[in-house]
Amino acid sequence: MRGKKKKSWKDMTPGQRAGVALVGAGQLALLVAAQRSISKTPEAQIRGNKALWRAASFINFFGPLSYFLFGRRRGTA
Repeated sequence: MRGKKKKSWKDMTPGQRAGVALVGAGQLALLVAAQRSISKTPEAQIRGNKALWRAASFINFFGPLSYFLFGRRRGTA
């Protein structure tokens, strides 16, 4: 990858721009969903500290996904 210049927004094709926008929108949607879930879920139903999960959810894709996979306790209905 040495010597290869990153493409700027103006160098991208319309399809590439749409892809970047779609990935960004997905990432933002996951972040908002995780933050909302952390706010509404009682402390007893979350594994660990809410503040740490809030901070972790800002890590691109990995944070919100790990909260949804590992951060919530599964309750019996």
